Amino acid sequence: MLWLELKKEKEQWQITDDPLRLEVGGTKFEIDLGAQQLLAAERDQEKIAVEIKTFLSDSPLTDYHAALGQFLNYRLALEISDPTRILYLAVPVVTYETFFKREFAQISCLMISN
Repeated sequence: MLWLELKKEKEQWQITDDPLRLEVGGTKFEIDLGAQQLLAAERDQEKIAVEIKTFLSDSPLTDYHAALGQFLNYRLALEISDPTRILYLAVPVVTYETFFKREFAQISCLMISN
C-alpha cells in the first residue's frame, strides 16, 4: 500500500472517493478508491477507480477468479453510472510477478481489455 501512496503523490493524483460508492439497477457497489488527475491545462481531467486485491489465499487462481468477477461487475457499473472513469485492479508486486506474468493470466487480461 505504501507504493500506491507514493505513486499517487508523485503523479499528483487526488483521492476523490474512499471507497467509491455506486448504485446501479438496485445494486450497491463499493470500489476501493476513486481518484482524478489533471493531465495538462489543455486536456480534460482523467478519472480512475482502483480496486485493490491482496491475493492472500492458498490459490492465486481462486483469488483471480474472485477479483475478475468483481472487476467485470464494477466495470459494468461504471460504464452505466460514470463512463468517463477508468477502472484498474491493484495487486501486490509479488502477485504480479508470480501470477500475472504467466501466459494464461496475460491472455486472460488481453481478452478482458477488448
